[in-house]
Amino acid sequence: MRYKIFGDMMPAVTIQLDQGESVYTQSGGMSWMTGGVKMDTNMRGGLGGAFGRIFSGESLFMATFTATRQNDEVTFAATMPGQIVKFNIRPGYEIIAQKGAFLCAEQSVELSTFFTRGVKGGLFGGEGFILQKFSGNGAVFCEMDGSVCEMDLAPGEVIRVDSGNIAAFESSVQYSAEMVKGFKNILFGGEGLFLSTLRGPGRVWLQTMTVSELAKKIIPYVPTSGNS
Repeated sequence: MRYKIFGDMMPAVTIQLDQGESVYTQSGGMSWMTGGVKMDTNMRGGLGGAFGRIFSGESLFMATFTATRQNDEVTFAATMPGQIVKFNIRPGYEIIAQKGAFLCAEQSVELSTFFTRGVKGGLFGGEGFILQKFSGNGAVFCEMDGSVCEMDLAPGEVIRVDSGNIAAFESSVQYSAEMVKGFKNILFGGEGLFLSTLRGPGRVWLQTMTVSELAKKIIPYVPTSGNS
């Protein structure tokens, strides 16, 4: 499998497959493909896996694309302005990502739900109880919003992140939520009661834009029936 990520604010990835190779994505995730690619829509992982994907921000059905000839290509585009990041999953190396991050992956990569530990992390961590986990062996492509910053945390090193700015992190990183300290910070800081906390060791991927903040900026300009 070979790939090319292209585009600026709205990137896409074109994957070139050898005959018999396959990749999968959520239903409706494909942008274009060459004539030799065969598509098969299925409920990957059975009913339980399908409903788990819904909670983690993906579709009930998944689509698998298989090359019937050498060098067939299939292209997947991001749904929000940002970047596409490739992860090489292997046994013992897993990635946890925000809901809706999954773009496409090799067949040997397993997409599943990841439940954050503790009530605080789930209720106030900014991403909810449910995230996405990628395991198995192979390549997975994820979309991240805005610009992306990679950071390597040493054992015990901590970074506190505003809600929604966590795009992904290695499974060795501990994820939790901590209350903002100081009465004035809580009332006037604009960051809410809790910040997400990431503790090393491991690598984290942070994004500069969040979908919720983007929506807040756009909503005032959306015409309504009262002012149309």
